[in-house]
Amino acid sequence: MHLLVTGSSGLIGTALVDAALARGDTVTRMVRSSSGRRPAKAGVTDVAWDPGAGTVDTAGLRAARPLDGVVHLAGAGVGDRRWSASRKAEILDSRVRSTQLITHTIAALDRTPPVLVSSSAVGYYGDRGDEVLTEASAPGSGFLAEVCASWEAATAPAPEAGIRTVLLRTGIVLSASGGALAKQLPLFKLGLGGRIGSGRQFRSWITLDDQVAAVLHCVADTSLSGPVNATAPHPATDAELARAIGTALHRPSFLAVPAPVLKLVLGTEMAGDMVLSSQRVLPAQLERSGYRFLHPDLDEAVGSQLGGS
Repeated sequence: MHLLVTGSSGLIGTALVDAALARGDTVTRMVRSSSGRRPAKAGVTDVAWDPGAGTVDTAGLRAARPLDGVVHLAGAGVGDRRWSASRKAEILDSRVRSTQLITHTIAALDRTPPVLVSSSAVGYYGDRGDEVLTEASAPGSGFLAEVCASWEAATAPAPEAGIRTVLLRTGIVLSASGGALAKQLPLFKLGLGGRIGSGRQFRSWITLDDQVAAVLHCVADTSLSGPVNATAPHPATDAELARAIGTALHRPSFLAVPAPVLKLVLGTEMAGDMVLSSQRVLPAQLERSGYRFLHPDLDEAVGSQLGGS
């Protein structure tokens, strides 16, 4: 199988490329021409693009052999910096522009790929308390919900061109190598970890292993299209997640970060929308399609990621 991947230098993209190569696939990475590139591995080809400028090396893309699938993961990090008006615009634009560019590009190929798996997030559902959410649930409100809705809408050229399109709504990806879990580890290792705010908000999580496997499953399973929740089948509260991390590290996890402190540090909107919000999301479509989770249990999942920490 030959996959085209955007966002290949990120946590998920790096693991996805490695997993694809390990099973014998070939990969074309869409990379920014102005960035320092890692040398391509055997089986990997790089094609330049610049979503901000709206440019793609179409000649290089056409020179690559026909695509069996496209995985679009590119986008500015939501939690990398405090939200200002300019940062919020960057978060939105990076997702919408890159999605529009990649979908218009693949739709115009002489041989269109059969499938596009385009990243989205459970932020689509907004802050919903303990409401059980599936792909059939209505969108929520707030900045991240608006970003996800616009992000998903930008894929429209793909299905219009007859490309099966999966909108992968990803939860918190558990990995010691990056993401939210890795950022919390230093405090937990010092015995200073614990719940955030009340700890009652639901965290819809998935291990990096399952995230990558779910992406490849969506590429292969022709029954899947539209929204697909990439979350483990048992969402946990923030307090339960903190306890699981503490247990895996053999450290206490009874401290708490008060909500007012988070709002002071991150800003009220960012704290409320990203850290204190609650999404109790179930992977109804993945389970319906027969996907079997590698790590469905929270304690085992956290332990699998932190075993060497």
